[in-house]
Amino acid sequence: MKLKDQVAVITGSAQGIGKTIAETFAKEGANIVITDINIEKAQATADEIKSKYNVETIAIASNVTKLSDCENLIAKTLDKFQKIDILVNNAGITKDNLVLRMTEQEWDAVISVNLKGVFNSIKAVTRTMFKQRHGRIINIASVVGIMGNPGQANYSASKGGVIALTKTCAKEFSSRNILVNAIAPGFIKTAMTDALSDEVKAKYAEVIPLKRLGEAQDIANSALFLASEDSSYITGNVINVNGGMYM
Repeated sequence: MKLKDQVAVITGSAQGIGKTIAETFAKEGANIVITDINIEKAQATADEIKSKYNVETIAIASNVTKLSDCENLIAKTLDKFQKIDILVNNAGITKDNLVLRMTEQEWDAVISVNLKGVFNSIKAVTRTMFKQRHGRIINIASVVGIMGNPGQANYSASKGGVIALTKTCAKEFSSRNILVNAIAPGFIKTAMTDALSDEVKAKYAEVIPLKRLGEAQDIANSALFLASEDSSYITGNVINVNGGMYM
């Protein structure tokens, strides 16, 4: 098992890609902290993973836009497990609109969750990982943070910021053996894309060289690689998981 007895905190992990990452880590022996703004869903996911994979889990409610919530998340995790080996910053939202029509509230909300939330979570865990002299931080960015996308100025800016933050933290933390990397997903099948018509999904697939949308498991597999010792000489990198949409 690649992550046996390690402790992984995954934000926004009650459902979707975050849940798939949590399950993939649990299969490899990690104890899991499910954290989400929706505590009911978080608890249900934590219970399911504990039962399914025979690992220890805990569900903690947190709003990543609040540093105090992130600090509370880390404190409760340490109370339960006494260490934190892996942090996956997965929590994110979209509020798409053209720049001409985008409201200040739509801009602020996305930047606050997707970029400030990553900063808050990293800041909250840094002292612990520095003391341990070990850690893995994995930030979920996006292909549009690299190439942009019409109607997603706020989302693109937030994810581009996550990539820059990843590289800076990698440089600042490397002396303490803390590796910081990002994953930039392309179009991935999620509850959000499931709501799209077949016609719209076909249009998305047309711009992807592999001619299909990705699966949440594709992202989870990359996260597992970055969390494990297989990636022990990789930091400050962005793994593009997009079917060739950006090369």
